[in-house]
Amino acid sequence: MRRSVVVAIAAMMAAVALTGLPAPAGSQSRTQPRALQAATLTSVSIPATASAPAAPGAPLVAPAPEGVLREAIFVEPGRKPKVPAHRPRVDQPATSSSSAWKPPRYSVSGEATFYDHGTTAMRLPSGTLVRICGPGGCIVRTVTDYGPQAPDRVVDLYRPDFFRICGCPSWSGTVKVTVAVY
Repeated sequence: MRRSVVVAIAAMMAAVALTGLPAPAGSQSRTQPRALQAATLTSVSIPATASAPAAPGAPLVAPAPEGVLREAIFVEPGRKPKVPAHRPRVDQPATSSSSAWKPPRYSVSGEATFYDHGTTAMRLPSGTLVRICGPGGCIVRTVTDYGPQAPDRVVDLYRPDFFRICGCPSWSGTVKVTVAVY
């Protein structure tokens, strides 16, 4: 005698296997054809005209029935919308260059170099916002790669970014930078 649990599991597995099988191939009962509706077979009459026949490939244009406009531009009467004569002035407080940036969490100084992967690589989590300043200026980038591998470097930059902050000739390889981490 088999245990009832084993029999129940075998029956359940067979039921699951049968529901996953495709339907058997073979003939099926024919369905009755549906009757056509009268709206499907609408007659269209095109009147013959005494005008010259259309050129081959030209579209056929039927004359417009009486009282129907073929092409017309409809303009609804109304007033012209009021447009202000000038834009309103918004009174904004002036900001100095020092207050435009919030203070960074911390800053790192060291060497930067370039590589051609199109990313900014630092040993920070991906998505960290950094401002990199060098002798040629500053840029703001998001860290998108992990690096650099050399211990004396703090950031690897995309080649155009490197030469933007470097302000040096194209044969240069490294530059001293300060990186502010936000």
